[in-house]
Parts: sequence; C-alpha cells; structure tokens
Amino acid sequence: MTKKKQAPSKLTPLPMLPTEAIYIGVDIGKFKHVAGFVSKTLLERHKHFENCPAFSFEQSREGFQALVERIRAYGPLEHCFLLLEQTGHYHRPLQQYLLECDLAVSIIHVQRRQAGIIKTDKRDALNLANQLYNQLELGVQVADTLQVVRRAVPPTPAAAQLKGLMRHRYELVNEATQRKNKLTSICDELFPELTQVFKNPNLPTALDLREQFPTPAAIVAAPLSSLRGVRKKNFPSEVQLVQLQQFAASSIGTKDPGRLRGLTLEQGLLVKELRLIQEHLELLEDEIGLLVEQSREGQILTSIPPIGPIFAATIIATIGNIANFSRPSQLKSYFGWAPKREQTGVSFDQTRLDRGGSREMKRAMFLIVLTSIRMKETEWAKLYERLVPRLCAYDERTQSYRGKGKVIGHVAGRLIFLIYALLKKDEEVLSHLAPGAKPPAPMLYDPDLHRRHRTGNYQPLKRQAAGNRIVQITL
Repeated sequence: MTKKKQAPSKLTPLPMLPTEAIYIGVDIGKFKHVAGFVSKTLLERHKHFENCPAFSFEQSREGFQALVERIRAYGPLEHCFLLLEQTGHYHRPLQQYLLECDLAVSIIHVQRRQAGIIKTDKRDALNLANQLYNQLELGVQVADTLQVVRRAVPPTPAAAQLKGLMRHRYELVNEATQRKNKLTSICDELFPELTQVFKNPNLPTALDLREQFPTPAAIVAAPLSSLRGVRKKNFPSEVQLVQLQQFAASSIGTKDPGRLRGLTLEQGLLVKELRLIQEHLELLEDEIGLLVEQSREGQILTSIPPIGPIFAATIIATIGNIANFSRPSQLKSYFGWAPKREQTGVSFDQTRLDRGGSREMKRAMFLIVLTSIRMKETEWAKLYERLVPRLCAYDERTQSYRGKGKVIGHVAGRLIFLIYALLKKDEEVLSHLAPGAKPPAPMLYDPDLHRRHRTGNYQPLKRQAAGNRIVQITL
C-alpha cells in the first residue's frame, strides 16, 4: 500500500519571544558567519550567556535569508538588535543586507576578548550579543570608547564612492614616493653630479634625460642638439647643458660595467612605472574632483578657504555620514586631534595629541591648517597670529616663540568644529524634507559671518526658541 501524501499544514509557527527585545551578535568570517542570540528569557533559561543558542550561516544570499528566518523564529524583526564586528571588509555585504531588511544594526570596533584557553566563533558571537545586551538593555557604560556600541549608518552616496577612490589614491601616492626614492638612490650612485643642474632628479625633464641618456658616458657622447631635444621650454639652458656634459666627463659615479648595466635597466623600468602611476593619479584626481563638485558635502567643504577638492574628498570619505557623530568632540577625536592631558594633583604635567584617530585624516588636517596660516587674509591666519603670543613662550635667545604646535592644534580644533556644524546643519535640513521634495541649496561657509562672530556678534546656526514675553496692553 502506498502512503498518501499529507497536505502541507497552513499553520504558521509563532515566535518564541514575541514581546521582548532580542540581542544578536554576529562573528564575521570570510566564508561563514556565526550569530549568537541573547535575551532576558534566554539568559534565565540557560543561566549564562555562553550557553545561549547560536546559528551558523554562509556568506551568501541564501545564508543571509536563513539568518533572517531564524531571527523571525525568535521574535518580530522590529524587536531584534544586531551587533557586527568591524573586521576588514567581510562584514559589509551582511550589513548592507540587514539594513535593507530594516533591521537595527550596530557596529563595534574589534572586540576585546578575555584571556583564556577557549576561543571559538560561537563564543565570540555570544560575547558580542552579551555586550549589546549590557549596553542597550542594562545601560552599562564602558570606559574604552572603542568598545562602545554605535548604530550603523550607511554612508552618503558621495562617501561610498570616494572611500575606495581615496584609498587607492593613497596607495598610488605611496608607490610613487617609493619609485622616486629608488630613482634618487640610483642617481646618487650612477651620476651624483646631476643634482648640480637639476635640483630634483625626478622632475619630468630630468626623467626624460635619464631615460634617453642613462649613463654619464651617454651624456658626454651625445651632441648638444640631442640634449636640446630633451629640454622643455628654456630649461636647462645652453650653459647648463654644457656644464652637464662637463660634469658627466668627470663624474665620480660607478664605473663597474656589470653594475652600470643593472642600474641602467632598473632606472629605465622605474621611470616607466613612475609615469604610469602619475598617469593613473591624474585620472583618479579628475574623477575625485568631479564627485566632490557634484556632492553637497563637497560644495560645503570647498567653500572653506583652506580646503581644496582632494582634502574635501579625504574628509568625506573618512566621515562616511555625519550622522555617525552626535557631538563635534567625537569628530575631533576621530580625526586624531583630541588633546590628551596627564594630571597630577592640581597641575597638568603634559598635554599632547592622542595617538588614536585616523592617521590619514590627522595628516590632512595638519596640511589644511598650514595652508590656512599661509593665507593671511583668512580668519584662521588671524586666529593663529592672535593666539601665538598668548599660548607660546617667547625665547629671548632665538627671538621667536616656542611651542606653536599647541596653536596649530587649537586652530585645527576650530576647523573641525566648523566642519561638523556645517555638515550637521545640512544633514538636519535633508532629514526634515518631505519625500520627493527638492532639497534647498547647501549652507556654505560665510567669511563675513565668521568675522562678525569673532567680533562678538554671534549668531548660532540652530534657531533659538522664542522666549516668553510680557506684553502690556493699555486701553
């Protein structure tokens, strides 16, 4: 006898915990992730968070769907909170999928694990879920800011594009610097007298000369007409070309034939590599400048005098979304310009910059401040000149002020506060727009308003609530 097939049941399973919040920690891997579930009921049932249930799923759409179905089995999606650990780039596809499902996703820096013998993916996932439960459910505060759970906010369209482009530009700039350093060392060994004519042996004209005439012997044997074909405009001059041949004739560079052959080959390859990198940098910077010009954040940042397109792109890519920062001091610390004070008793022993923050952004802000100081007509240069006599000690021996770094840090802090205020104001304006409404023009930096603020006529960016007034009516 054949068994009859049973019709599928129309009953839908009810969630296990429909009325309480569920906290889920996800340990990120390259091919597989592990999710741990913690809630008040689960902790009461299993006695310890490490005994709570966990779920393993693959890094694929089917795996992500299986995770969402497992979450629905525990409770409604609006009652679930997830915590991801930032480990390289492997968490980004999962984070994007969960945000598309309207799930509350939080992120944390690499978690601080307790010392012990056991280290498993399940334990790490449940530890993340327990941290999320402690901070959101119980309100536990942590001293280490890197272990603070914060809500994941997707980057703006401009930041999403600029992040990869700026990282690639940073790598290309470093590679170009490495090639230039190698070419300089080859020049010092092959033809050290070249720097007496070309102060920088890596200038385009110098590279053309080194490529066509790689050795001092080739420069001596070349006629002046061939050397003239290398120069651009009138540099080097006729006198300098003659001097170059004289230097080449009496050069102290290496004379070993085998070493000459190796250096010549390496020099030619490095010149071609450097030109290719510079060509890619030009294409990349053109695209970056176009993205900055078309974005609202780029228009706001480039309206501040010291900030150009490249610096603006660095700031946009680093911030991602200004909604990630609730206070300007957080942005200042993230940029690496937060002061760190060491206090003993009632006196400050030492004040210096904190070692944390973005290294690239710390360097970019330093260059921005130096540029603003050199632009004498800006308010930042006037602020610098006003603070140097107040904050720096005067050295009678050198007839100059010492300790100008603290003034640079003060100006950088003011600039970061201005960047935060303008971007935050624009973010608030866009958040209150009706769906489909055309956004207004972004609020740009106004130097006249800044000048009035400095003279005492302060106008806050936020609208002040109207105060209570007493009106006397006479009949």
